[in-house]
Amino acid sequence: MFALASRPIKVLIVDDQALIRAGFGMILEAQEDITVVGEAEDGDAAYQLCMRSAPDVVLMDVHMPNGVDGITATRRITSEHPGVRVVAISTFDLDEYVMEALRAGASGFVSKEISPEELVRAVRVAHEGESVVAPRLLTRLIEAFVRSPLPRHRPRLAGVTDREQDVLVLIARGYSNAEISAALKVTRSTVKNHVTSLFAKTGVRDRAQAVILAYEVGLVKPGD
Repeated sequence: MFALASRPIKVLIVDDQALIRAGFGMILEAQEDITVVGEAEDGDAAYQLCMRSAPDVVLMDVHMPNGVDGITATRRITSEHPGVRVVAISTFDLDEYVMEALRAGASGFVSKEISPEELVRAVRVAHEGESVVAPRLLTRLIEAFVRSPLPRHRPRLAGVTDREQDVLVLIARGYSNAEISAALKVTRSTVKNHVTSLFAKTGVRDRAQAVILAYEVGLVKPGD
C-alpha cells in the first residue's frame, strides 16, 4: 500500500500515439494523488515541457520515429533535471531500446500492455525513488543485452567496500533489501545504508542502473 503524497504527483506523458497519451492520461487523472501536467509527442517537446511544468515523473516512449527520440530525451532530462524520474514505455518486454533508456537514466520501464493498476503503481513507485522494474525481469533484460563487460579494473568501484560489492552482486541477482538482509545476516536498515552509500560512490540513480553497473564491471555475468 502507498501513502498518498502530500501533493499530487505531477506526470508528463510522452508518446507519439495520441491514443496512448489519452488512455494513460485518463487512468492517471482518476487518481486523487496524481495529476497529468502535460503531453508530448516527441522528445524535444518533452524536454521543453519539463522546463515549464517541472514534472515529478515522465512516462517516456522509447520508440518515437519522428523528432528527438525517447532515449536522447531521457538522457537530456535526467542529466539536467536529476529530480525528475523517467519511466520508459515500450511495446515489448525484452527490447534493446529499453536497455538504452536505462543506461540513459530511466528509473525503469513499463509495457504498453500494462494494466491500469500497474500503471498507477509504476508512477507511485518511481515518485518514491524506486526502480520500476521487477528485479528478475530486469535481470533477464541484462542477460539478453549485456554481452561485453568492461575491463576488470572496475574504475567506477573506487572506494566501494567489500560488503557494498556483496550488496551490489545481490541487487544484480534480483534480491530485495529484505532478501539481502537475510542473505548477509544483517538488519534491513544496515542494508539500506549500504545501498545509499553504494549509489553515492558509483553515481547510479537507482537499482536499475546498479544492476547494469554490476554486469558492466564484471561482478556478475550473464548466466551466473
